[in-house]
Amino acid sequence: MTVPPHIEYRGGRLHIEDVALDRVAERFGTPTYVYSRAALCDNLAAYTRACRGHDALVCYAVKANSNIAVLNLLAHQEAGFDIVSGGELARVLAAQGDPKKVIFSGVGKSRDELAFALQHEILCFNVESISELRLLDAVARDEGKIAPVSLRVNPDVDARTHPYIATGLRESKFGIPYEDALACYREAAQLRHLEVIGIDCHIGSQLLDAAPLMMALDKLIELADALRGLNITLRHLDLGGGLGIRYKDEEPIAVETYLAAVFERVAQWRKISHQGKPLKLIFEPGRSIAGTAGVLISKVRYLKTGSHKNFAVVDAAMNDLIRPAMYDAWHEVLPFLQANAGPKEWDLVGPVCESGDWLAKGRTLALSEGDLLAFLNSGAYAMAMASNYNTRPRAAEVMIDGGELHLIRERESIKDLLAGERLLPM
Repeated sequence: MTVPPHIEYRGGRLHIEDVALDRVAERFGTPTYVYSRAALCDNLAAYTRACRGHDALVCYAVKANSNIAVLNLLAHQEAGFDIVSGGELARVLAAQGDPKKVIFSGVGKSRDELAFALQHEILCFNVESISELRLLDAVARDEGKIAPVSLRVNPDVDARTHPYIATGLRESKFGIPYEDALACYREAAQLRHLEVIGIDCHIGSQLLDAAPLMMALDKLIELADALRGLNITLRHLDLGGGLGIRYKDEEPIAVETYLAAVFERVAQWRKISHQGKPLKLIFEPGRSIAGTAGVLISKVRYLKTGSHKNFAVVDAAMNDLIRPAMYDAWHEVLPFLQANAGPKEWDLVGPVCESGDWLAKGRTLALSEGDLLAFLNSGAYAMAMASNYNTRPRAAEVMIDGGELHLIRERESIKDLLAGERLLPM
């Protein structure tokens, strides 16, 4: 078991940075998402250090964790942002992020979303279909703007990850098929209210091996060479994100190792092809920045023992952490208090009325009713994917900064959930 460096037992009590997690539970209740400011900054710093001396921009993937305190913290560390909706752009703006460092991805951008982004003069639109290309040109005309665009190219590279988060295969909904890219670029170059500035590619998430990423890079380089033949000069290559983290026993490639390989490969290409103009590299990490920085804390409500299974019913559920039910994902579980006496094997399940409502299976733990637990590596795709299923209010979010606690999102109430609903006239 590998525990992120900002989490440790001190005096038998589980801490994040200098705060014992039982303090968080006492003050804010459970379930609650808890993040480490130091971990977020350290994870982003791994990218910025690796980019030092290169023309590069790190655009945090907002969908991983979109709390505005998280975004504001990363903005202060000079991060850009990769967004997939107008709502995410609104969050970046509320977090004082720089729209000129925003990349807009996503397959289904609406007219209103495109106009909103144009009004705020974002860095680039990653266009994912010929229909979107034409709509963006029309919206830019109406707004009196020139839209900067990259085409998101689908290179048909197997990312070797869970099929739900593989995005670079031919059968994926994402991007423009590689074989259609040149024709799309030709049209983009002819549309009066678009300016072609780059190529984008993102092949999937939780990637542990650099080989598929480098294969995708080679496809982009091949396409960039072909575009030069069409007199289309690029300003950037956007390689997407997707680097994985260690949930259980994975061995993800180090950020520094991957980025060094990218910079070396691009430098070799530029030398061979006599590329004169500077070419920025853009990266879109999400999970590798936010994932290890957060935990979900929860309390054991009931213990149910049986001849075939032992169930620990906790107050967190699939609506708080859907990754196990959706992806069969593993999250390490640690008790708040170290205990070695009388462990049993438990399935940790939630109160939601679904058999699929489980957070961890077959875990050996010494448990009592009322015990507190931490589900590790919940900083990404936990709160961001949370729902109100079974009319369950979403949990609070707390940031730990050294020895200080900051509430960065209040717990929802039932009143909040009913506020927008109306009875029919009778």
